[in-house]
Amino acid sequence: MKTIDELLRQGVAGKRVFVRADLNVPQDGTTITDDGRIRAVLPTVKALADAGAKVVVASHLGRPKGAPDPAYTLRFAASRLGELLGAPVSFADDTIGSAAHHAVEGLADGQVAVLENLRFNPGETAKDDAERAEFAARLAALADVYVGDGFGAVHRKHASVYDLPRLLPSYAGYLITTEVGVLARLTDDVKRPYVVVLGGAKVSDKLGVIDNLLKKADRILIGGGMAYTFLAAQGKEVGISLLQEDQKEQCAAYLREAAERGVEFLLPVDVLVSAEFPDLKTKAPANPTTVSADAIPADQEGLDIGPETRRLYAGKLADAATVFWNGPMGVFEHPDYAEGTKAVAQALADSPAFSVVGGGDSAAAVRSLGFDEKAFGHISTGGGASLEYLEGAALPGLESLED
Repeated sequence: MKTIDELLRQGVAGKRVFVRADLNVPQDGTTITDDGRIRAVLPTVKALADAGAKVVVASHLGRPKGAPDPAYTLRFAASRLGELLGAPVSFADDTIGSAAHHAVEGLADGQVAVLENLRFNPGETAKDDAERAEFAARLAALADVYVGDGFGAVHRKHASVYDLPRLLPSYAGYLITTEVGVLARLTDDVKRPYVVVLGGAKVSDKLGVIDNLLKKADRILIGGGMAYTFLAAQGKEVGISLLQEDQKEQCAAYLREAAERGVEFLLPVDVLVSAEFPDLKTKAPANPTTVSADAIPADQEGLDIGPETRRLYAGKLADAATVFWNGPMGVFEHPDYAEGTKAVAQALADSPAFSVVGGGDSAAAVRSLGFDEKAFGHISTGGGASLEYLEGAALPGLESLED
């Protein structure tokens, strides 16, 4: 994989450089609530602009259905990018139309433009290879060089991720090279004890990574909604908690495999329960009850790990040398159910281990709960991409950069 440093050594002054970024940030109306992914691409954009390139930044945001949707505009992300760069950033309100061409043609050396959401064009996510290739060719007309730096999208076989880098001289940006280097430390010659913490809603989202990491980890700690399918697989009552009935047999198989391999596989021993899901907008007090994990009332649901589990998991993280964490321990967006996620984050912040926070909700939780990002070894920008890398899956965006 050729890197941006190689490109910079060749010289980029006056060249149109297409940067596939990941500006898929959470927004509340016109307000960006977490700009972590924008900050993550800054080193690449700034290095190119400082070297005199005409930088064309493109990204997706959310899941629009192949047509313009003002709820998913990148206008506010472009504005924030300009603030962080300390320089004007122009914005094109289309992806391959007249506005995009006008914005790119108007760039002077060292200036930056952001295109509108790539997913406003159906060709970006098309399953049909020809349709995707046509969109990629029209994007290629806007640039001389491609730099891939949207790690959060490299697991997608999309036009700007997979097809476009095959049409232009292509290089990996600083974010992608960092992410790949970090994740390699979780798969090759890992320092032990190696502890994996998995949470989030659905166990089905984590099947591949559990399957692969059972062969590599020393301990696996489970929290979040996915824990209740594991508890149910042990024959425990989980009330109205999130449950994937069709995954119980697979969860039981993982528990057996962990025992055979000598991997500590820990489930919550106590949980916070309530008869109602909390109001995440008003943050009204939820008044949960703490119960043993084998005594969840039939009419209540588990929404966070309990205090005994927090202490147990913190202890299992204390002597770790390497930690990978993906997925919150509970409904961290509500203060009454944030303590489990906070306890895991604090244990990692206090630990000398090389810790990787695997993107998505875990990264959002770390920031929203007020932790200093420097307290962690690495906070990934790609939840799904990180998981698929650790599953050992081929990532289309990386494959194209390696060709």
